[in-house]
Amino acid sequence: MLVVLCIDLDDDLGRKTSIETPVVGRQQVEAAAVTLATADPEDSDVNVLFQGLAEYDRLQRDTGVTDTVAVAAITGTAGRDVAANRAIGAELDDVLDRLAPTTAAQAILITDGAQDESMVPIVRSRMPIDGVRRVVVRQAEDLESIYYTIKQVIGDPETRGTVLVPLGMLLLLYPLLTIATLFDIRGSVVLGVISATIGLYTLSRGLGLQERLVTLAHRSRGVLYEGRITLLTYIAAAALVLVGGVRGTGLVTTTMELLEAPSIAVLTAAFAHGAIRWLVAAAVVISVGRITDEYLRGRFRWRILNAPVYVVAIGIVLYVISGFVMPGVIPDVGRFTLVEVALGLAGGTLLGVISTLALSIAEARAGVVGEAARS
Repeated sequence: MLVVLCIDLDDDLGRKTSIETPVVGRQQVEAAAVTLATADPEDSDVNVLFQGLAEYDRLQRDTGVTDTVAVAAITGTAGRDVAANRAIGAELDDVLDRLAPTTAAQAILITDGAQDESMVPIVRSRMPIDGVRRVVVRQAEDLESIYYTIKQVIGDPETRGTVLVPLGMLLLLYPLLTIATLFDIRGSVVLGVISATIGLYTLSRGLGLQERLVTLAHRSRGVLYEGRITLLTYIAAAALVLVGGVRGTGLVTTTMELLEAPSIAVLTAAFAHGAIRWLVAAAVVISVGRITDEYLRGRFRWRILNAPVYVVAIGIVLYVISGFVMPGVIPDVGRFTLVEVALGLAGGTLLGVISTLALSIAEARAGVVGEAARS
């Protein structure tokens, strides 16, 4: 038996018409094609179905025996290649069981593109393939298709913003240069501004920054409406980070003025020593805000109290190390001996360990009390 297979890899037939697949038989395939054409006249799979019917009729005329030719439409799944492949294989097995359970079958594939033709190995694993026919609509070669494509681009908001905005900015290049000459503005400045604008726009579209900004705006609005404390703590922490950066940079500048050729290690220690207290304060403020929000939302856990303690412990370690590295000629620097550095390291480590143990014990006891209360 020769089976004409109309392949719809992304399941437009099932999604747009709710027709159960596979569709087997000439009348059934014709009804499915008419239904899909009514639902979406622009879908290329409509042409695949009608081409399959035409191929079936031609083969039937050539052979003269109705039982030796059949037509069927099989579909995959939208969006997932592996799932689509498995769906095509399952539907093809169903078609073979219904049409040729005992006799050998051969296939003629009808597709609308290379994506559907990727199913060839799956079909070949189950039956020989006599040929593959790709359907190409004739109007795609005419001027009418170009006009229709341009009309579709202009009418689609997504494509319009991607294509027409950069094109419009390029078309404004000459009039803007003309206006710039009237005001004695260099043309290179205008070119630079337009190039930077188009580059930023293209980069934002390529990286999906627009969607991220929209998501960030929605989250920020939700934070404002929910009255979460983290918004205030983030603002306060940003101010503290700014102050810490200024203090650290100032200490680096002072070090470079007092020392002839300070090393990278000394400059790094200078920045850390000047900024670390402010940065620790910023991190503690953020941690306190998040702890408060978790408590208000009923998701408080004792272990989250470790965050500010760890930050303070790390701050102590960095502060004493940077003070030990800094030369004695730099003013406003807390200088530490080797013994004091050792004590600072030991103190920061013990602070983190004790905090972890204490909060773990508190959380375990809280869990036991909660289970006893529920029982």
